[in-house]
Amino acid sequence: MQKDTVLEITNLTFGYQKSKLLYDNFSLKLKKGEIISIVGESGSGKSTLFELIIAEQKPLKGTIKVKKIAQVFQDPYSSFHPTYSILNQIKEVASLTHIDEYLKKLNLEKDLLSKKPHQLSGGQLQRCSILRALLMQPDLILADEPTSALDNVVQLDVMKLLVQFLDRVGVLLITHDEDLAVWASDRIVRL
Repeated sequence: MQKDTVLEITNLTFGYQKSKLLYDNFSLKLKKGEIISIVGESGSGKSTLFELIIAEQKPLKGTIKVKKIAQVFQDPYSSFHPTYSILNQIKEVASLTHIDEYLKKLNLEKDLLSKKPHQLSGGQLQRCSILRALLMQPDLILADEPTSALDNVVQLDVMKLLVQFLDRVGVLLITHDEDLAVWASDRIVRL
């Protein structure tokens, strides 16, 4: 895998039934600084691709080479424990080294981190999800419909924030939103 390649999928073959493959010799390469969007209907294998990348599923054939991953999920409320502060949950998985810089770039007030998830808006909490992912210092962010639970204005703001960090990461984005994929992506893969 080349130095700036953060994900390399080569000749991936996978299906829940061998007679009905979701992927047949599928290949993809993602470099730091790129956003690739995976677009497709429900059931087309978008989430399954993420499961294969994080090794929750095993391919029938092919290889997946990946550097350090962090994930941003569709529903920020289900990705945080409801009874612990945001800061405590971030500290469990990440270093706080660049937290002040990231808070500023993500337009988050530091005092929000002492609150519990239900005390924040959906947009604030999704920005906290991105903060947590970035503080994990990944090479690759897997973003699974990260803006679908947000209103249109907040969706665009969240994606603009994520794009700011492309000097540090590559992003693989699952989205149903064709306009978002066209706006944000270097490449679009349709399943």
